[in-house]
Amino acid sequence: MPLKPPVPFHELNNDAGWEPVPGGAPGVEQKMLSGALDEVEEIGVRTRLIRFQPGTVAPNVFVHDYWEEVYLISGKLVNGCDATGAGGTEYEAPSYACRPPGTEHGPFTSQEGCVFFEIQYYVGDTNGS
Repeated sequence: MPLKPPVPFHELNNDAGWEPVPGGAPGVEQKMLSGALDEVEEIGVRTRLIRFQPGTVAPNVFVHDYWEEVYLISGKLVNGCDATGAGGTEYEAPSYACRPPGTEHGPFTSQEGCVFFEIQYYVGDTNGS
């Protein structure tokens, strides 16, 4: 069984196909590109675009048991702010992060809005080996 089925080049409509991230903060949306991640069985990989609407605050700290790589395509994203969006470190596109399993990240905010490409995957056991 292949890791993911092939997806040929095709145009994306940047305005359509967005949906709220399940369990995410208001204003955080996703556009699924390919794959599937099964967090119960700890298998799989998914790629998606994430969009923060202007002024969005995602007030939680996130920790998960899979790898995550993030490439900020457009806008600015603040990581490590407080639950109201104050403080933290601002990153401007293009920026990149790689988070091994167990890496704390967030809270996040984006005053002007942003879009990033995200890859999430399991490799070996939950320690990444």
